[in-house]
Amino acid sequence: MSPNLALNECVARLRAEGRSIVHLGFGESRLPAFAPMVEQLCRGAHRNGYGPVAGAPDARAAVAGYFDRRRLPTEPDQVMLGPGSKPLLMALNLALPGDVLLPRPCWNSYAPQARLAGKRVWAVPIPDTCGGVPEPAALRETIAAARAAGGDPRIVVLTLPDNPTGTLAGADLIREVCAVAEAEDLTVVSDEIYRDVLHDPATPFLSPAEVVGHRTVITTGLSKSLAVGGWRIGALRTPADHAGRRLRDRLVSIASDMWSTLPGPMQQVSAYAFAEPPEIRDRLAASARLHGAVARAVHRSAVAAGATCRPPTGAFYVYPDFAPLREPLRLRGVTDSASLARHLLDELGLAVLAGHLLGDDPVALRFKAATSMLYGDTDEEQEAALAAADPLALPHVADNLIRVEEGFAKLAA
Repeated sequence: MSPNLALNECVARLRAEGRSIVHLGFGESRLPAFAPMVEQLCRGAHRNGYGPVAGAPDARAAVAGYFDRRRLPTEPDQVMLGPGSKPLLMALNLALPGDVLLPRPCWNSYAPQARLAGKRVWAVPIPDTCGGVPEPAALRETIAAARAAGGDPRIVVLTLPDNPTGTLAGADLIREVCAVAEAEDLTVVSDEIYRDVLHDPATPFLSPAEVVGHRTVITTGLSKSLAVGGWRIGALRTPADHAGRRLRDRLVSIASDMWSTLPGPMQQVSAYAFAEPPEIRDRLAASARLHGAVARAVHRSAVAAGATCRPPTGAFYVYPDFAPLREPLRLRGVTDSASLARHLLDELGLAVLAGHLLGDDPVALRFKAATSMLYGDTDEEQEAALAAADPLALPHVADNLIRVEEGFAKLAA
């Protein structure tokens, strides 16, 4: 089972047994469904017939407009929708030729999906400043090594902003990676599902599609920005040229035999949410503020405990490295990412996703903490966190953050 889903089920079992667990191990935007979106879902309930495989015209037009507003002129026939971005990424693995280059660490489903499609996977270290992209010089070296070993690397996956580090690659890095893609004839798959979860809306964002649009495919969705992961709404944008049209045709063909179509009620929601009326824009802004405030608080706790950690700027993750505490941790039997995650869960009641499950070096003392799980257990608590001028001052948020702070501090004690 996918390790994040397995951990989520493990936490549910432990809580059912009476254990008090602070859950930092699952990348869900833990907020209630926005009431106007629920209304659209209900309005769409009558759409019970099979729709177009690529998506209904109103939904595709809305997605095209979404990209237009992000400096990416898009026609509806460049767009397709699916039941979450994960199936769309899997379809890309089936449609595109060649092996896959991934940043190390990265989201835990990229590599298994590539292998399910019969591809080889080549991991490339990320830069010191951020995650989500391979370090450009290391990318060149890995491509050469992969080809020398008989591989056929032709796809590079980027995550902007990044899961698991909660950081965003800057424009210069994006241009460097795109230059490598151009020189080496790689297709760029840009996973931008966290684009609308930038903590500061003034943060510059450069999509690879603005640099090498003819070789970039973008995936996105509503699960992270608007907290409807269980509704499974994803979207994809292909290039506008002949090759892009052929790729979209292949993707639609694959989709026709995998999921048929995005369910009609979700088409209704997509047409509404991707059009971004004022209330959706306000919801996005409030959510990003909350995600940023809590992620920064967890980052402060990790650094105060002695870890090194990139400051989070997007999404809702931090990715601390407890290598500075290796010796005191060794005395507790903690020698790698797996034993660190076990110690945090068994001894301190903190559930995190160990770094080796994200393709990281197994002996590194790193893990992903999903900070979006700290907003409360009920809809009322979560809405209060979203509305608060200072969510860190709310008792239910503060209590969770205190437990995280105390748990991290005990690693150094």
